[in-house]
Parts: sequence; structure tokens; C-alpha cells
Amino acid sequence: MNQLSTHIASRGGKLFSHIVFACAFVFALTLFSASTTSAQSLNWEGQTGAFITPFAYTSDSPVKGIGHPNVSFHYLNAGSVIGNHFQGSITVGIAKRLEFGYTRNGAAEGSTPVFSSLFKEGFNIFHGKANLVTENAGKNNFVPAVSVGFVARTQVKRVGGVLTNKETKNGDVYIVATKTITQVKHLPILINVGYKGTNASLMGVAGNAPDWTGKLFGAGAFVVKASKGLLIFGSEFAKQPKRIKDLPGATLPTSLTYFVRIVPKGDVPFNIDFGVAQLAGKIAPGVDLKARSQFAMGMSYRF
Repeated sequence: MNQLSTHIASRGGKLFSHIVFACAFVFALTLFSASTTSAQSLNWEGQTGAFITPFAYTSDSPVKGIGHPNVSFHYLNAGSVIGNHFQGSITVGIAKRLEFGYTRNGAAEGSTPVFSSLFKEGFNIFHGKANLVTENAGKNNFVPAVSVGFVARTQVKRVGGVLTNKETKNGDVYIVATKTITQVKHLPILINVGYKGTNASLMGVAGNAPDWTGKLFGAGAFVVKASKGLLIFGSEFAKQPKRIKDLPGATLPTSLTYFVRIVPKGDVPFNIDFGVAQLAGKIAPGVDLKARSQFAMGMSYRF
């Protein structure tokens, strides 16, 4: 039994890293268009942001009232162990300062015996964000947008939840600052930095972390004009809790993403993202998740 538990823990950690890798990739893709065009993009969990990290910007809305909803679909090919993962999201902005949304996570089970079953269950994701400081406040071009937010995940039965046969909950609270630098002629640059407290492992894909911990995240991107629109190139990182609850011995690295976003020419409220995520390799002796170049994509549309 001890041998089996150790083996599952090692393999489970590998699967988790693989999933996070792909998630990060998709999140990064959404990062580019959210702040540089009127067509805002949602990240993996439904927030206005990059693929796995939120921006300080909120979903478009009037000064008074509720804005039109943003919807998105994200796909991650996480391989034969973790399987294919899907996220469907809807988010609305309020009074140019708030946003709230809901995302449903789903998965098509992988083909690896025992281990794939640790990642097959779906779960709910609720999120909210409040803008505290608007970008360029007081007509100061150096002032970034600053926001605080939360993510709450329910019905999480992944990894440790499967091993203990019970649903769990986890979440994040964060502060984030975002600045779009337009002083560089013909090359807008976006910089995003934040800090979150979390008890989730790989944003819930790998279940829970053992304890609440603080982790840094960030992103950067630049915009290139093309004949039929914009191409946004960038990368992001999200430090992860090192340990996974109920899977001793597994260690998760920082998640990295590299992405490109395609923004059609004109006022078209649609974006499509493609990317590569680097999530994890060897997470324990003899355990290689091989999650170094997973494909992901995302599409966002604003009504």
C-alpha cells in the first residue's frame, strides 16, 4: 500500500505539472489584447487578463450600470495522463470598476491507468475584481492600474480529493498592478505584476496545496501591427505552491507561458490565442511529467 501511495503521489504530481503548464500557456495568450484593444480577453479562469494571471483592468462597462458580457472558451491538450481540459467562462463588468464571473472546468479523461482518474472531475470557479486605482490617475502617465480580487473554486475533486474520496474547496486573493506603456513609438508594451495568497495547487487542476501561501506572478507583452489587425507577443509566469496536499514528495516549479494573440482589424470584439506552456519536467526522483511544450488555445468574444 505504501509503495502504491508513493507511486501515485509521484505520478499525480507529474500530471498536475503538465496541466498547469498548459493552463499557463492559454492564460498568457489572453494577456495581450485585454489592455491594448477594445476587444478584451478573458483568461483561463474567466478574469480579464493573461492566460493564467489576472490584469488590473476590468471587463468593459459604462460608468453607471452593467456592461455586456464577455464569453470565452479555452482548450488544453495536457497529454495522455492528464487528458484534454476545457474551460467555458462568462464575465461582466460593472461601473468601470468591478467585474464578476463564472467558469466551469471540464476534462476528458486521459488514457493512463490509475493516474488519469485523478484529473477527470470538473469543478466550479467564481471570481471577482475591484479596481482601486485607474491607470494614469490624476493625469500622471506613470501611474498603473491597481486592483484587488478573489477566486473561489468549489466541487474540486482532483488528486488528493480523489484519493480521499471527497470534494474540496480552495481559492486565491490577490493584488495586481498593470501598465500599458505607449511612449515607445509604434511598439506598445504591457507590464503586469501581482501577488496572491492561495491554497490551490495549479489553480485547482491538481487539487489543493497543504496550506495558504503567498506567490508572485507577472506578465509582459508587446504589440505588432499587421495588415489585418494586431499580433500580440508575450510571456508570463506564476509561482506555484511547492507541495500538493495528500501527495508527499512531489514538487511543482514556476509555471511559464509563451503566447501570441491575434486581434482582427477594426472594432471586432473577438480574439483568438495560441500558446505554449512550460509547466514541469522532473518533479521527483524518477518522475518526469514531460510538460514542457503543451499546446493550448483560447477564444474570447464580447457581446
